[in-house]
Amino acid sequence: MRKAVVAGSFDPITNGHLDIIERSSELFDEVIVVLSHNVQKNYLFSLDERKLLVEKVIAHVSNARVVAVSGGLTVEAAAQLGASVLVRGVRNATDFEYEATLASHNRVQNGEVETVLLLSKEEYRFVSSSMMKELARFGGDVSPFVPEVVKSDLEEKYKDAPERKIRMDEEITNVEV
Repeated sequence: MRKAVVAGSFDPITNGHLDIIERSSELFDEVIVVLSHNVQKNYLFSLDERKLLVEKVIAHVSNARVVAVSGGLTVEAAAQLGASVLVRGVRNATDFEYEATLASHNRVQNGEVETVLLLSKEEYRFVSSSMMKELARFGGDVSPFVPEVVKSDLEEKYKDAPERKIRMDEEITNVEV
C-alpha cells in the first residue's frame, strides 16, 4: 500500500489545497492530510477548527484522512504514519525553489521518504490562505477560491472587522493616527 502525506497549516484550506489532495488520492492508495501546528504562529482558525474544516472539505475523498501534528519534522511525521511520499503543491518558481530546497533537507533527514511536487492548476496559481484571509477581512468575495464551508467560516470570523467598511476623506480626517 502506497501512502502519501499532504502537509500544511491549512489556515484555511483553499480550492488549491483541495485540488492537490484530490489529485494525490488518484496517485496513491492512501492520502494522509497532515495538519501542522506551530505554536509560534498566529492562526486565524484554531487547530480544532482547521481540522474540522479540512475533514468537511475532503469528506468525499474516500482514501484520505486528517491527522493533526504539533512539533517535529513533517518528514518524520510522514515516516511515523507509514508514508513513503510527501506531496507538495507548487504554484510558481518561488514555490519551486523553496520546495526543492526543503526536499533536499528532508532527504538528508530521512532518505526513505520521497518528495513529489505537483504543479498547481492554472486557476489556483495565485490562491493562498493568507490572500484569502486578507480578501475576506476587507469584505471581498472568496467564493471562487475556497469551498463554501470555508467561505462561511471566513465571513463569520471577519463579520465585524472595521476594515470591511470603506471610509472616505471626511471620515478619515477624523480618525486618530
